[in-house]
Amino acid sequence: MELEGKRALVTGAARGLGLAIAEKFVERGARVALADIDGPAAESASAALGGETIAIAADVTKPADIQRAIAATVEAYGGLDVMVNNAGIEIGKPIPETGDEEFAQLMAINVNGVFYGIKYAIPELAQTGGSIINMSSVAGLDGVPLLGAYCASKAAVIRLTQTASRELRDAGIRVNAICPSFIATEMVERLVEPFEAATGANFVDLTAQAQGRLGTPEEVAEMAAFLASDAASFINGAYYVLDNALTASVL
Repeated sequence: MELEGKRALVTGAARGLGLAIAEKFVERGARVALADIDGPAAESASAALGGETIAIAADVTKPADIQRAIAATVEAYGGLDVMVNNAGIEIGKPIPETGDEEFAQLMAINVNGVFYGIKYAIPELAQTGGSIINMSSVAGLDGVPLLGAYCASKAAVIRLTQTASRELRDAGIRVNAICPSFIATEMVERLVEPFEAATGANFVDLTAQAQGRLGTPEEVAEMAAFLASDAASFINGAYYVLDNALTASVL
């Protein structure tokens, strides 16, 4: 198994893409710490996954929580090889309707949380030549109506990824990002109503036109597992677009 012996920490791991990534890592032989602001949900997810998993209640907007989650992972497994900064939220509103506090919270989770995950994992990852995987989005590549705040946050994640990859290369740490399009998760389900209200079109039809179908969390998890593996040893500073050709054409 390609992740045999790897020790990973995944944020936002109680559901959605984070849970799918944790599950894939466990299947491939990794020991995984599932961190989430919803501690009980993380506990339930860990129990369901089985294997060598632990659950950690952590708010990624708080540096002390990130440090504690990393310390708990190291204590449980003896080190850290893979840091997955996945925790994130969305806002499906036009910019004028986006509240200042909403924007601040989104940026705190989607950007600050990734920054802290990179920064505080460095000492442990430098000991193993580890991998950092950041969850961005195709929304970080282009503007999307109703997703202005989200687009800004995901663009920031790409630039953080690229900068960190150069700064940390000599320490043997690889830093990459994943940019999914619409994936079958609760987050995307929450966007259906505002998108349909704004466009007057059926969301399923919009998705079919743009990308053929919804992606699956398992497809995103496959990319994360690859980037975490030694097979990706020369991949650094990249951002992988998973969108079934959504961004490949203007029509």
